[in-house]
Amino acid sequence: MATPIYEFGQIPRVDPGVKPRGRARRVRDAGQAPTVGVIYNPRSHRNLGADFDCGLCPHVHIAQPRARAQLPEALAEFAAKGIDLLVINGGDGTVRDVLTCGQAIFGDDWPAVAVLPKGKTNALTVDLGVPEDWGLQDAIDALDHGSRVYRRPMAVSAVDEPGKRVAGFILGAGAFTKATQAGQSAHKLGAFDSMVVAVTGMWALLQSLFATRNNPWRKGARMRIGLGTSDAPMAHSGNGDPEMRQLLFASTLEKLPAGIKPFGALRSGLKLVAVDQISRRTTALVPLVLTGKLRNGLRQRGIHQLAATQFSLSIDDQFILDGEAFPAGDYRIEQGPELAFVAP
Repeated sequence: MATPIYEFGQIPRVDPGVKPRGRARRVRDAGQAPTVGVIYNPRSHRNLGADFDCGLCPHVHIAQPRARAQLPEALAEFAAKGIDLLVINGGDGTVRDVLTCGQAIFGDDWPAVAVLPKGKTNALTVDLGVPEDWGLQDAIDALDHGSRVYRRPMAVSAVDEPGKRVAGFILGAGAFTKATQAGQSAHKLGAFDSMVVAVTGMWALLQSLFATRNNPWRKGARMRIGLGTSDAPMAHSGNGDPEMRQLLFASTLEKLPAGIKPFGALRSGLKLVAVDQISRRTTALVPLVLTGKLRNGLRQRGIHQLAATQFSLSIDDQFILDGEAFPAGDYRIEQGPELAFVAP
């Protein structure tokens, strides 16, 4: 569960053909303390390697896996204990790893999930409305006295390995890959969360305004996007090379950091925005698009906003899922099981 960008093959992937182990079922009496399992990532930015209070109370079980390969065993132990609440203490990358490994353990029968915003990026907690200072006791209290937010993560599988799936909430390619690399540099300069979005977004805008078409920020990546179960090719505006897309961004989140609205009025479900090799004039209008102030005539300009039940992606460059680099190839992106996230 380290923070740098790794290749797809290094993530513990699961085979959906294997029946999930399931979790022990129990009825909690009124007033009885919930059984809680905590995945604590000591490498997460805001944890700073500090020891978690493992003696908090007997009904709280804490696992500190030092590597992704140790996650399935930790989650299986939680499932055997019949946990009522799974707490993920870490950033978006930790969430991705836990949800990926948890597929083979919980299947469609997940406990309630709480996320503590302890990473360099915490886009999911922004969507859930979780404050930055939310702690373990806050999450436990919210299980019975807070609210529930229901989200379905994206499930990404390689076409040549259909039995392997990785779960996550934010996927991007083209200039998004460059922005992720720039975000790593921004982290070193002390920028995190929404500030990273603002800093890298401004840098990407400047690059796209003043760079030539051969610049990676404007060139994008060669990709083919097929929509729905029929795999219908996504339309192209005719701006630039029809085989290229300057940027692809997809998510099932409804509220994103820095208040950006890349999907326009679309909110629920699996949403994506694909940007052709747009003109500099259209690039200058991007801030208006991201704030939702410009919605008309976008497809003609080369900005495609839509929702889909699923989509395929054939790409000749890396793409990013929650900070992790996937190699070029052919992929299928669909929605995973609906999860109940605990919120204040």
